[in-house]
Amino acid sequence: MSMFCYQCQEAAGGKGCQVKGVCGKNEDVAKLQDLLIYTLKGISDIVVKAGLSAKDLSSVNHEVLKSLFMTITNANFDEAAIETEVNRAIALRNELRTSAAGVAGLHDAAVFEVSGRAGMLLKAASVGVLATENEDVRSLRELIIYGVKGLAAYTHHALNLGKENVDIYDFTYKALAATLDDTLSADDLVALTLKTGEFGVAGMALLDSANTTKYGNPEITQVNIGVKNNPAILISGHDLTDLEQLLEQTKGTGVDVYTHSEMLPAHYYPAFKKYDNFVGNYGNAWWKQTEEFQSFNGPILFTTNCIVPPRSEEVRSRIFTTGASGFPGCVHIEADENGKKDFSEIIALAKTLSAPTEIENGTIVGGFAHEQVFALADKVVDAVKSGAIKKFFVMAGCDGRMKSREYYEQFAEKLPKDTVILTAGCAKYRYNKLDLGDIGGIPRVLDAGQCNDSYSLALIALKLKEVFELNDINELPIAYNIAWYEQKAVIVLLALLYLGVKNIHLGPTLPAFLSPNVAKVLVETFGIGGIGTVDEDIKMFMGA
Repeated sequence: MSMFCYQCQEAAGGKGCQVKGVCGKNEDVAKLQDLLIYTLKGISDIVVKAGLSAKDLSSVNHEVLKSLFMTITNANFDEAAIETEVNRAIALRNELRTSAAGVAGLHDAAVFEVSGRAGMLLKAASVGVLATENEDVRSLRELIIYGVKGLAAYTHHALNLGKENVDIYDFTYKALAATLDDTLSADDLVALTLKTGEFGVAGMALLDSANTTKYGNPEITQVNIGVKNNPAILISGHDLTDLEQLLEQTKGTGVDVYTHSEMLPAHYYPAFKKYDNFVGNYGNAWWKQTEEFQSFNGPILFTTNCIVPPRSEEVRSRIFTTGASGFPGCVHIEADENGKKDFSEIIALAKTLSAPTEIENGTIVGGFAHEQVFALADKVVDAVKSGAIKKFFVMAGCDGRMKSREYYEQFAEKLPKDTVILTAGCAKYRYNKLDLGDIGGIPRVLDAGQCNDSYSLALIALKLKEVFELNDINELPIAYNIAWYEQKAVIVLLALLYLGVKNIHLGPTLPAFLSPNVAKVLVETFGIGGIGTVDEDIKMFMGA
């Protein structure tokens, strides 16, 4: 095979992409990403064996975060950018090795050398996923690595807002180094998997604090999904600091700004409501961008994943990337030493292009993060006690292209009218525009925000546990039917497992990177399950 990758839900044949990624990445990109991860493991091996502390490794910490983020599904397809990052990581690794001279037992990942792209690709062929021969060990190692990738994404966003937690960096090094350690048993790796979930909670808490400190607590908001007649820029991805800078630079220019996909929840933050040109959300989940970018007409700024390779050169010419994202042929905008980015080229282009073509109209409501729901706690508790609300369904996570994901729309439509959906992430686009009504003024779809705001859903569950004076979070009338796609969903899942949540159902398919034995452990220990038919699953969840 020319490559092997099974880190996302779309792994070819439910087993793994072996020629080209379903996401669109080619063989060289896949191999360079494998080598980048291997190099980060080498850095981690040196840090751990030399007894170094993350508090003394600021520049290394930040580079490792960015590198991990670049390898997340749909984030970066630019071979040149990834090759540059590999060279940067190798240079950092070599500096660490020099400063830690005399450390014994370093792994090959900490000492290998390569020359040029050809040398990188040759080395990558021997250090990818399949280099771990034991299927169960490989499965657990990859589960940890994918969790760490998701953790890095959330930590990177917090860093952009000036918030850090050095304990997360220290854990990242320990976790990556552990995936090189052949002496660790499957039980050791299972324990490390749960530890990854513990730091997933810490990472999401860090980002939540960073976002709310800077932009205020999300509040219930009606978001426009129609368009105005001004030229406009569409911002996609997840990074709120990029949005803030874009809004500052576009105010008074006659150029409007619309959010796309996971940027929708930015409208819920009070700080962004002062911008008159921040006018609404355009389109749906990430996978529909190929047609929606065509009709948007203006430039698109990707702040992170999720990029779908554009079908036309005309659309590609309007796509800009920044941060960990990248695509060949698209202009990439770097920050200066103070974190500032110059978006003038995007703004200038927008002024030459037509206003967006309207594809829908109306509004959608969101903003039900933890503080907003806590403010409604009495109303929610009364509704539960009276029987008006029989059950909550956590339907957080990701959307995707598979036809089987129509299940989630049908599931939401068929749920009994005395149930409420708690959601976060782009999975919500399957049902956030449906007219599902309300229960005593409480909307039946409560959108907490982006995928990282699944943390809010955990806090809401813990608050309800406290209010109802329960001993176990699993005694709550809450069911978990979660859609997943990529590695940020993996860290959310591990975080929920760490918090003690059981009987989570995951779909539309279980991860290809779970070996039968590892899947069995998750089923027996945590009650992890898949999905069936809509009617059978609703009956099962409702206990009918």
